[in-house]
Amino acid sequence: MYKFLISSVLFATISLLPGQADARDDSLYQQLGGTAGIEQIVEDTLFNSIDDRRIRHHFTEVDMVRLHEKLSEQICELAGGPCVYTGDDMVKSHTGMGVTRADFNALVEAMQLAMDDNNVSVTAQNRLLALLAPMHHEIVGL
Repeated sequence: MYKFLISSVLFATISLLPGQADARDDSLYQQLGGTAGIEQIVEDTLFNSIDDRRIRHHFTEVDMVRLHEKLSEQICELAGGPCVYTGDDMVKSHTGMGVTRADFNALVEAMQLAMDDNNVSVTAQNRLLALLAPMHHEIVGL
């Protein structure tokens, strides 16, 4: 027990050393092509979404330039990039939209197609989708 406590304290101390606290895993950010790659994936996702008859109605009154900017920021930040998301939280953004589970799944399909078109590996796609999946309950049925 005592050895475990000492090990825990040492680990916590080492992790707080200068230079260590700012270390981020940006491997997903890099696999997505950095900021330019993410912006292209988001652009393609939005085009795929407005082309999809199942979900295009959700985008008719939307400022697409702002949506592109905020979604790019959000994905960049989640992926470990240098961006900071400055948009509204998901509940505020989606309340009253009536997004269904089928709508959410269609958007995921649109994003997967965009990532395929941009040669993002399946591993990187799965990593990104795993980061976005917890937002489901903040978007669907509000």
